[in-house]
Amino acid sequence: MNWKIPLFKIYWDEGDMRMVSDAIKLGMNWATGPNVGEFEELIANYVGTKYAATFNSGTSALHAAMLAHKIKQGDEVIVPSFTFIATANAPLFVGAKSVFADIEEETFGLDPEDVKEKITGKTKAIIPIHYGGCACKIRELKEIAEDYNLILIEDAAESLGAKIGDKKVGTFGDSAMFSLCAPKVITTGEGGIMVTDSKDIYEKLKLIRSHGRAEIADYFSSTEYMDYITLGYNFRMSNIVAALGISQLKKIDRVIEMRRKNAEYLTSRLRHEVKEIITPNPTKDYYHVYQMFTIRVNNSRNEFMKYLVDNGIMTKVYFFPVHLTHFYKNELGYTCKLPITEEISMQVLTLPMYPTLTNEDIDFIIDKIKTFFGVTK
Repeated sequence: MNWKIPLFKIYWDEGDMRMVSDAIKLGMNWATGPNVGEFEELIANYVGTKYAATFNSGTSALHAAMLAHKIKQGDEVIVPSFTFIATANAPLFVGAKSVFADIEEETFGLDPEDVKEKITGKTKAIIPIHYGGCACKIRELKEIAEDYNLILIEDAAESLGAKIGDKKVGTFGDSAMFSLCAPKVITTGEGGIMVTDSKDIYEKLKLIRSHGRAEIADYFSSTEYMDYITLGYNFRMSNIVAALGISQLKKIDRVIEMRRKNAEYLTSRLRHEVKEIITPNPTKDYYHVYQMFTIRVNNSRNEFMKYLVDNGIMTKVYFFPVHLTHFYKNELGYTCKLPITEEISMQVLTLPMYPTLTNEDIDFIIDKIKTFFGVTK
């Protein structure tokens, strides 16, 4: 469909083109090369961790994190159902069981109180998500993880740059994942990153992403034998993709400010003019980067969504509960009571949000919303 206003647009410039072109011109260094290490260093410095390891997707990064943290068959990992399915699937990749906890209404993140209710003697880790560019109640979850001696892995796929006070998302847990998939704050098309302060976890991640090979040099440019010391996968990010990541990261502060400015205008108009909609409302010390702009509609969400789509405005529901998918419900036999998750999933709707969204675009969206709800002022 030719959308009048799409859900997202990738922000790119000539710098991205030059970086990718220069990487291509290196010749041999397309799979591995200097851009990978540089990008990892830049990401670690930006987030505020000691180490960063790149991957070909956020899902691969989570899979590697399960292995690096020695999560295995018989273990339980507490996850939200209100998430992209990769969060819940990651423990299954290593034979562990995903245990769903409910969410809270303020940030749409894991509810710390329900997390405590779901802890058993088999619980090994907690994987909360930071929804849509806003931190979850990660400080409370960190306390729980410490009290119960659990691993805390942040799924920060959507929230690179978000923070609480001066502390960025990704620095609260034992490790954290960021996604670079197309709609994210910065993107390399596909890609993922794990950050950590643990040298041991970092070294394991590097082994896992590259066939378990102990790399003492660039594999594609060296004649030296490099031993294979563990089971691994081909989860690497290429040198070309890393070049794009470097260029995108240079723009991240500007991109975030553009998003925040657009979100502020959209929020202001909706709050003053459309009482039927609940807008994002992060607490004072939470810095929201608005990778998504998700509203709540108490009634007629599906009809409202269809109306906007019919008028050329792309919207999407993030997220339908994972525990109600065919795979989890019918194939795995999950039966969960997650009332807040199910209530919110029936109300949420993500509106267009991207750096180059104009006030005119927002005015068009607002006019259509007001028409739907019969707002005349």
